[in-house]
Amino acid sequence: MLHKHPDGNVFYRKMNHARPQVAHGDGIYLYDDDGKRYLDGSGGPLVTNVGHGHPEVVAAIQAQAGAVEYAHAIMFTSAVVETYSTAMAAHIPFAEPRFFYLSSGSEVVETAIKLARQIQIARGEFGRHITIGRSLSYHGMTLGALSISGRPGLRTPYLGMLANQPHIHHPYPYRDDRSGIELADRLEEAILAYGPENVSAFIAEPISGASLGAVAPPDDYWPRVREICDYYGVLLIADEVLVGMGRTGQWWGVNHWNVVPDIMVASKGTAGGYVPHGFAAAKYDDVELIRQELGDFNHGGTFSHHPVAAAAALAVLRIIERDNLVRNSAEMGAYLGRKLREALGDHPHVGDIRGRGLFWGIEFVADRDTKEPFPAKRHLAWDIWQRAFDRGLIIYYSQGCADGVNGDVIMVGPPLIINASQIDELVTLLADAIYAELPITAKLYPVY
Repeated sequence: MLHKHPDGNVFYRKMNHARPQVAHGDGIYLYDDDGKRYLDGSGGPLVTNVGHGHPEVVAAIQAQAGAVEYAHAIMFTSAVVETYSTAMAAHIPFAEPRFFYLSSGSEVVETAIKLARQIQIARGEFGRHITIGRSLSYHGMTLGALSISGRPGLRTPYLGMLANQPHIHHPYPYRDDRSGIELADRLEEAILAYGPENVSAFIAEPISGASLGAVAPPDDYWPRVREICDYYGVLLIADEVLVGMGRTGQWWGVNHWNVVPDIMVASKGTAGGYVPHGFAAAKYDDVELIRQELGDFNHGGTFSHHPVAAAAALAVLRIIERDNLVRNSAEMGAYLGRKLREALGDHPHVGDIRGRGLFWGIEFVADRDTKEPFPAKRHLAWDIWQRAFDRGLIIYYSQGCADGVNGDVIMVGPPLIINASQIDELVTLLADAIYAELPITAKLYPVY
């Protein structure tokens, strides 16, 4: 049965898109109420990591809900929140982290930029209020998160409502051959232009997510960014909402460059999609300075530090640790990348295949030699998404990667539990969808 706004009472984001009703999930697969099976090749929007219907996560949620489902964080702590914090601390790039928990990536990004501001105030740097972001970036849909995001299509309706925050150019090796140092130096230029005494923080995704689709910067980019932030007293916020929790074959995207941020945010995979959950992690010394100088952290949320969410997140974390899913992400990710290149690398409209771990992007172009994108009105990425979905494959799509308006990319990011035979199935379905939408004389991908 297909459901479509406005036939029912649900307000959908995609109003003209009919959708089946999901019935249940099992591992890397979802099933609708007609019994059709879908291979979840993107974990939704890269959320699902330990798979659907995992009995350990379900049991943990049930047990915690039966014990206590809610307690306000000002009034209580809970054993599960304390235990999860200790367990997660072992995986954070800096020592003695402190965690502030909320329900989404947008919320923890808001937390991070407010936290950076209050750290600067506690240091006596009262003028530091600017957070620098990057063009064609995405950090969330709340007004604060959109202010530091650089994705024009999401920002445009709200421009009069957003805070005026600066953006520097993003790394994009496929379309920009400048060195990482040269691109990172744009940050220094922005800091000097706005005045170091006014700049609180710089925020960026270590590997670009939904806006660009798995774009990793040159290897000299992140070390230079860290150097610039240290020199000017600017706090470095790593947005690991999409690329964290093992998605790229390391626990965190910044680990690929051995860079230590001042603040880190994570969500999506922290609770594996079972409940809304996310956190901002900060250094103990900075949190302690706020306590000493300001008394409290001026921020909050009704559902912060939620015990049921913490129980789900703890169960997901234990599964990732026990089943070596970060290593599986690296190993199966290398296999996925190889299969994608074998299947699609010779297609005349596949411009770039890029990725790390189990996060891959495929960018489509009208002309491979000039890298000219298809016009936005073609809606190519959406059409490929629809063809894949009709075939029982879930992928993720985005438009505007080339210039903010034009440029089509699809993303693949299956649960971290995926195996080689399932990757073969995924690539076959994906290649079939792409060749159906963009046919050429001979299909060049292998048949498994």
